[in-house]
Amino acid sequence: MNKVRKLISKVNYKNFKKIVRHIKINGYHGLRTVIYEHLKDQLHYNDWFERHKITESELEKQREYRFEYSPLISILVPTYNTDIDMFHEMIDSVKSQSYSNWELCIADASVGNDKLRTEIKKCEQEDERIKVVYLEKNTGISGNTNSALALATGEFVGLLDHDDIVEPDLLYEVVSCLQDREVDSLYTDEDKVDDKLTEYSDPNFKPDFSIDLLRSHNYITHFFVCRKSIIDEVGGFRSEFDGAQDYDLIFRCTEKSRKIRHISKPLYHWRICEGSTADDPKSKMYCYEAGRKAIEEHLKRQGIKAKVGFAGENLWWIYHVKYDVIDNPLVSIVIANMDHVRDLEKCVTSIQQKSTYRNFEFIIVENNSRNKETFEYYDTLSSRYSNVKIVKWNKEFNYSAINNFGVENANGEYILLLNNDTELITADAIEEMLGICERNDVGAVGAKLLYKDNTVQHAGVIIGFGNYAGHIFTMKEDSDYGYMMRAQINCNYNAVTAACLMVSKADFVKVGGLTEELAVAGNDIDFCLKLRKTGLLVVYDAFAKWHHYKFKSRGYETTPEKKQRYDRELEIFRNRWSDVLKNGDEYYNKNFPITIAPFTLD
Repeated sequence: MNKVRKLISKVNYKNFKKIVRHIKINGYHGLRTVIYEHLKDQLHYNDWFERHKITESELEKQREYRFEYSPLISILVPTYNTDIDMFHEMIDSVKSQSYSNWELCIADASVGNDKLRTEIKKCEQEDERIKVVYLEKNTGISGNTNSALALATGEFVGLLDHDDIVEPDLLYEVVSCLQDREVDSLYTDEDKVDDKLTEYSDPNFKPDFSIDLLRSHNYITHFFVCRKSIIDEVGGFRSEFDGAQDYDLIFRCTEKSRKIRHISKPLYHWRICEGSTADDPKSKMYCYEAGRKAIEEHLKRQGIKAKVGFAGENLWWIYHVKYDVIDNPLVSIVIANMDHVRDLEKCVTSIQQKSTYRNFEFIIVENNSRNKETFEYYDTLSSRYSNVKIVKWNKEFNYSAINNFGVENANGEYILLLNNDTELITADAIEEMLGICERNDVGAVGAKLLYKDNTVQHAGVIIGFGNYAGHIFTMKEDSDYGYMMRAQINCNYNAVTAACLMVSKADFVKVGGLTEELAVAGNDIDFCLKLRKTGLLVVYDAFAKWHHYKFKSRGYETTPEKKQRYDRELEIFRNRWSDVLKNGDEYYNKNFPITIAPFTLD
């Protein structure tokens, strides 16, 4: 099957029939549809890229444009036995830039490769912006790149691999971004290209800077630019991180940067060739261990105690940062409940019996139950567990007000808002979430919620869908990676669902709790946006898993009265956050229209 996956990854419209025939002959059934879907996506992106790439007339305008601020950009390229054709293609892509104030700093470690060095010297002689140091020995990727860095005189430095290519408007877009003089680091979107430069695939449309996503994997990669003074300050590239030297540098540079910007255009093309990590992730296993160490060192510099491991079996290139819980604080689990004894019993029992974190209390907010069985169960629950408190809400149903009331009665330093129709899956989910929530930069933490059939109900929220917000990766299998692996790893969003949301009580109170004007709709998204407005992060924790039997306890908005209330509250939300809806969600990407399915190109 691994051989089949590799074949599928290489499929294109030219070899489609050949590969299908190979799979049929070798007895692999049911895969032609998979191949077709892969081919359709590939051709779709090729078409999209051709439609969105810059035109020659637009390039000509860029060449004529004069920026108020025109910094010299030094592009570092360490070369080592580079294929000569690929080398020239890389050089040509730099020389074609519409922004001309650049220098290309090459450190060549191809000792004994006279053919390549002859070609490099020709390029050096043809353009004075190309600067070369010919190394007497190969000192490794970090050592070689540091030699290229020593040639650089630009105010900013960009990183380019010796066999990759860039779009002609790359540096123009970079310098446009640098007109904000506080920008110290930036990065672009990217994709992959075949060795003949004819087929573009696997676009990486990135979010704006996301520290939790960066701690999960190097989503920034290419094209990364940083102020040279910062690179010099942090000591350049470090040989002990060879294989993940860029990842290590990105951490150290972004730690020092005032502003980090993201250019939402695929301006860098990572070439797929035999043996490259773009072609076969297993080809450079040592890279992943170096990446893990880069995260560890970053966390130490930040004074954060955590353990860094791989995210799962065969997921060597993504990481799981598990933050240490400090001082064992009390967590108050606030659950609103009206009847539905069996759901509540399943929820409470799963936590009492499974949770590895033990310092918690339950605040069950009874609201308008009618069944005698419910109140008998409350008595049983209180006598069975000393950490259960039942408080009574006597007014009409208002999700926000009920939860605010529950928090008022909570003794915990941290609050876990939890629906009564949930069930703990991973035993360490509470400590997982708590370790993140204790960070000074975090406001709220959400969990991965699964339906009964183990498909995704919640794995983060994107603002803007339906002129409101929408869950992503819904109905996908729990094992589905999601776009850019984001269903499987910790990352930042602007909002998560309050069906399972952790927040410090201090932050909850600081932003005024849940907005009671939003009795049902939008209160959790509104709450998260209030936290974001204070500068705090919202984190999706992919490793804290719960079942969520959604709508079992309250039902859908089916009556005319409920629909009217829902629509009225959505309108309130839209008025409160019109600027956010207008500007778009920075943890999404503007290349994905908000009017169609998540992570889908037009």
